[in-house]
Amino acid sequence: MEEYLQTKGRIFDIQRYSIHDGTGIRTIVFLKGCVLRCRWCCNPESQEYQIQTMFVQGKPKVIGEDVTVGEVMETVLKDRPYYRRTGGGLTLSGGESLCQPAFARDLLRAAQESGISTAMESMGYAEYQVIEEILPYLDQYLLDIKHMDPDKHKEFTGKGNQRMLENAGKIAASGQTELSIRIPVIPGFNDTEQEIRDIARFAKEIGHVRRIHLLPYHRLGQDKYAGLGRTYLMGDVEPPENAKMELLLQAAKKESQLECQIGG
Repeated sequence: MEEYLQTKGRIFDIQRYSIHDGTGIRTIVFLKGCVLRCRWCCNPESQEYQIQTMFVQGKPKVIGEDVTVGEVMETVLKDRPYYRRTGGGLTLSGGESLCQPAFARDLLRAAQESGISTAMESMGYAEYQVIEEILPYLDQYLLDIKHMDPDKHKEFTGKGNQRMLENAGKIAASGQTELSIRIPVIPGFNDTEQEIRDIARFAKEIGHVRRIHLLPYHRLGQDKYAGLGRTYLMGDVEPPENAKMELLLQAAKKESQLECQIGG
């Protein structure tokens, strides 16, 4: 058995038959651990690396499992026929996959060497050397850009955005992977036309960006906060209306001259 198949990591879910987070039908592996604390995070159980207990419908559930690359691949390989038919494959999500760089790298490598397309949803918050080691095994990089203002970014996520923006430019310049920019559209944070245009302009300027995704805020993860004994910081904020999302979509298209879409 190849040594990299024994690399261990910590996950909290594997979602099969997904049509999001990359092209085609995908298997999404959710890794534990994140450096950000976004107020709107729909996976708060991903933020802490340690194994936790979360109450789900009043019953305790253990969140987090230590697995090897080989063990995860046993699940991923089950749906190879669907990947072939639809252009799908494996997607890493979280959390922030770069918090477990060796596991992320080796899992992507195992998928590629099995002829399976790879994608990673990530904020790009790591030393670029970490990203550089992963890029050869990555077909699609789904990179979150949340805001261009470093102070506002830090206020709402706990971290500034300088490293992420620098890495976005380096990833684009490398030309090693198909790069998409994903913007979570959060009311009160980045849902003005100007804020979306600023990100769209950045995407155009760094070059080699395939498309921009606008991801409307939703409240689907709200109950998880109560299950973890935490307060949901978004309060009664409502998701943006369809008309608002369409307005922002047109602003992104006009500014970037790139393929833009809502969702995905």
